[in-house]
Amino acid sequence: MKNNKKQLSPEQYTELIGTLKIRFEKNMNRHKGIEWAKVQTRLEANPEKLWILDEMEITGGEPDVVDYDKKTGEYIFYDCAAESPKGRRSVCYDHEALEARKEHKPENSAVQMAYDMGVELLTEEEYRTLQQLGQFDTKTSSWIKTPADIRKLGGAVFCDRRYDTVFVYHNGAESYYAARGFRGSLKV
Repeated sequence: MKNNKKQLSPEQYTELIGTLKIRFEKNMNRHKGIEWAKVQTRLEANPEKLWILDEMEITGGEPDVVDYDKKTGEYIFYDCAAESPKGRRSVCYDHEALEARKEHKPENSAVQMAYDMGVELLTEEEYRTLQQLGQFDTKTSSWIKTPADIRKLGGAVFCDRRYDTVFVYHNGAESYYAARGFRGSLKV
């Protein structure tokens, strides 16, 4: 169990670092030219980010390094689970949409869960970048960061991959489905 300070115990730390390293080594195509030792050094210098990565892991996201920001020196992690993370499905888009539902409300919203975890929802561009690294969401879909003008009109945007093509769709922000969740990103 995590404590309220959002820090991992030594055992949780060791387990998470081991999991991330194994995933990193199994999926070198996602982060060509990036060395695990440098990623681990950065992680060790940012323990609060380890708690966030653990939240991503616990909810089924399978976070992995997908890029390196040369300007900031940060490594970028995305949820790389084959399907939208199981622990983050059946949620509407945001709190406003959750409050607008009269009945059969989901337990939470994608935006609120992402905020609570400390991650950002993927943008459409980031989602498309992820899809260049493999085939994701072939049976599920994921909410993405919705442009303000669409959200203002009551809509929200999600993506998936079908027929070897990435599709971007819209739905009412208050909708939720068992097969729709969200993917997050984290800079460390």
